[in-house]
Amino acid sequence: RDDDDINDVASMAGVNLHEESARILATNSDLVGTQTQPCKDEPFLAAVPLHKRILETAKKLGITDVPAEVVTFISHATQNRLRTVIEKVTVITQHRMESYKDDEWYEQATDVRAQLKFFEQLERLEKQRKDEQEREILLKAAKSRSRQEDPEQARLKQKAKEMQQQELAQMRQRDANLTALAAIGPRKKRKLDVPGLLSIGGEGLGVCGGSQAGLGTASPRQYPRQKITRVNLRDFIFYMEQEREMSHSLLLYRALLK
Repeated sequence: RDDDDINDVASMAGVNLHEESARILATNSDLVGTQTQPCKDEPFLAAVPLHKRILETAKKLGITDVPAEVVTFISHATQNRLRTVIEKVTVITQHRMESYKDDEWYEQATDVRAQLKFFEQLERLEKQRKDEQEREILLKAAKSRSRQEDPEQARLKQKAKEMQQQELAQMRQRDANLTALAAIGPRKKRKLDVPGLLSIGGEGLGVCGGSQAGLGTASPRQYPRQKITRVNLRDFIFYMEQEREMSHSLLLYRALLK
């Protein structure tokens, strides 16, 4: 009679119990008939060396026995700490690699690369001017016909002679290169390989990919390029400087000395 009362109330509310039961079973069908069991607790660090190391530290404090549960707990704590450090250092590296050049909310204030190029150009012009002055001095010394035997004048003449021979050799090498390029002819651009065609001995062979068939109908397989985050020592130093317990540690000073 209780079931009849429940059915009457459900029918009065417009609910079909059989349909609801079937819908619940269909929703949780992947859970029906499955068994769950606890997975094996695998420590992050090797248990034997870690236990030995903990005993060595514990003996200094008067502790003679360390149970295995403590070793497992310390291993998991080490894993959690290492995961936290890697996550924070990864965030620091990603912030360092961010580029604000194309961001509309930022404008470039200084261009260090352009400044360096400008200074390099100034140095090149200064060097070229000094070379021209030295060349004029050597040419004047080579053209002078003084009767006095001056060792400095003789040295300048010898240097001017060597400079002229070097310039002549460079001109000959340049002419030889131009002649060789003219004999070879204009360089032809390499044709891009047609996707799906493999050239062997001048003949095109069709390579089919997947379920496609025919000559030259295959499309090149594109592999997604995985983005690699490279962490360097500077990122770790920045992380240690921000951490309260590591900002004055010996590890930070050793990292700064490297």
